[in-house]
Amino acid sequence: MYKIKADLELQKKINIQNKKARFEFEILDNYVAGIQLTGTEIKSIRQSQARITESFCEFNERGELFIVNMYIKEYMYGNHFNHKPKSERRLLLNKRELRSLKKDVEAKGNTIVPLKLFINDRGFAKLEIALAKGKQTHDKRNVIKDRDNKRDLARIKKSFNA
Repeated sequence: MYKIKADLELQKKINIQNKKARFEFEILDNYVAGIQLTGTEIKSIRQSQARITESFCEFNERGELFIVNMYIKEYMYGNHFNHKPKSERRLLLNKRELRSLKKDVEAKGNTIVPLKLFINDRGFAKLEIALAKGKQTHDKRNVIKDRDNKRDLARIKKSFNA
């Protein structure tokens, strides 16, 4: 019984989200990609010491997809083998998915943004990425107005039912 309890404590849910991306971009298509990490990077992610708010994805000249500007804090117990906090990290997708993403980004002027960083059931770090198109300023204003209206409506319903 003790071993099961200890395993549950070790496998706490890691769910690092990029809420700003859903506000700034219109999401067209979602993908789940693996990340090529070193030992100290995955240990820091398991401690929720990562941030993806300012990050974005881009292709290199060989057609590989990388996440740029993703911050993973240096591992506390790492020594001189520790990783760089803001290095580029390769994303792992199928060739078919990579080709379609590259075609969509080059042809239509879309971009690839990370939405969520999580650890799956097998203990691997995964990144949910999205093919997205930037929103105009007036679209953002409409989102804010709709959100405020929903909040006001919920407040009125709550006071009416009480």
